[in-house]
Amino acid sequence: MGFLSQIFKPPAAPLLRLPSGSFTLDREGRIIISTVAQSYPVSFLQEIGDQVLAAFNSAQAAQLPLSELIVHFSSLTVTARELRGGAVVFLSPPEVAAPQN
Repeated sequence: MGFLSQIFKPPAAPLLRLPSGSFTLDREGRIIISTVAQSYPVSFLQEIGDQVLAAFNSAQAAQLPLSELIVHFSSLTVTARELRGGAVVFLSPPEVAAPQN
């Protein structure tokens, strides 16, 4: 049985470096400009942007003034600022300490 599961096992997804940089979304959720490395899939950035715009739109629908959203994960910090229906999103992984000589 282990032999069959090895043959039909889907290939593991490649590991990606955490994104670093920023990108700007217009009010329709399209990425206008990005400083994130091109090796990082645009679909992942688009998914992050969609969630950010959904949070801003939900806050606006609830009549809660929300101009900045900061989400801390253990390995990534997402900071988003509202821009007249769009948003600018900053992605920053934690600082890696340089080895001491």
